[in-house]
Amino acid sequence: MICFFLTVFAYIFQTGWTGVNERTFIAVKPDGVQRRLVGEIIRRFEKKGFKLVALKLVQASEDLLREHYWDLRGKPFFNGLISHMSSGPVVAMVWQGLHVVKIARSMLGETNPLDSMPGTIRGDFCVEVGRNVIHGSDSVESAQKEISLWFRQSELQCWEDTSSHWVYP
Repeated sequence: MICFFLTVFAYIFQTGWTGVNERTFIAVKPDGVQRRLVGEIIRRFEKKGFKLVALKLVQASEDLLREHYWDLRGKPFFNGLISHMSSGPVVAMVWQGLHVVKIARSMLGETNPLDSMPGTIRGDFCVEVGRNVIHGSDSVESAQKEISLWFRQSELQCWEDTSSHWVYP
């Protein structure tokens, strides 16, 4: 019941979740799905100690993708990005945890795999920027916007993670 009230409060005031309740949006792109990397990516987030609160396999519409990537609309690669992202299923996820946005970005690696360190998702699985396997929110504000684009409020699960006391003091 408390999760419901916190969710409603965050939705009404658009303050988002903070602290251990911070949320981020992660999407395994069609190239990552086709290469069967979804399980490995989920494993990495779970092993880090983050809590999965939403997950779905979707064929994203061009309208959704254009809204999601609105900030990139003036870039020369925009149409190719929309075409690629709509070429196959996407695994959309919401992860929750302390500093999850910043830590997830670190786990993903740089947008250009050439700049990504080994041990990151892109450093381990990617060689070309146009096929970089995964998307992650770049700020708490972006996460809130992206989560609301891809998920209805009722699709976000609020559940007690009994291992959280082993992750957080």
